[in-house]
Amino acid sequence: LRNDLVLLAAVMRTDDAAERADINALAIALAPSKERRLEMQAQGDAFIAAARAAWPCAGIDDFAGGAQGAAYPVAIAVAAAGHGIATEPACRAFGLAFIAQLVSAAVRLGPIGQTDGQKVIAALIDPVSCAAAFAASSTLEDLGGAAMRSDIASMRHETQYSRLFRS
Repeated sequence: LRNDLVLLAAVMRTDDAAERADINALAIALAPSKERRLEMQAQGDAFIAAARAAWPCAGIDDFAGGAQGAAYPVAIAVAAAGHGIATEPACRAFGLAFIAQLVSAAVRLGPIGQTDGQKVIAALIDPVSCAAAFAASSTLEDLGGAAMRSDIASMRHETQYSRLFRS
């Protein structure tokens, strides 16, 4: 989430199409596994298509992810910037949506119920707000992280025959 927020904020700070394309390529290159890359591109391309149809703006129309497709945080940033949404609130909304998706998966799998899921989201509002504030003032130099076990799990997951979730 942290890197996605940094990428989202970087896209929102520029009006330069070439720079946005470079950030999009960087976002895709940072995906640690084939499956995570495909997920990011599928979500980004689907978001761009839906936004073009339902929430059009020049930023979306001008964005071209190219043959590699649109990275999801870049797609969100292009739409948010195109509609004049400020960087920090866009980062906060993206972060809360990210958390809500994870909680939704946990509820569907059964380890927590809906009430506990809402409690998790409520407990993470402040940390997500702090991450959004950090991202709003970050640069691409702030990218980085180490989630080796998660990355390895993603690589193993992409080769499983039967899966509950694609990613």
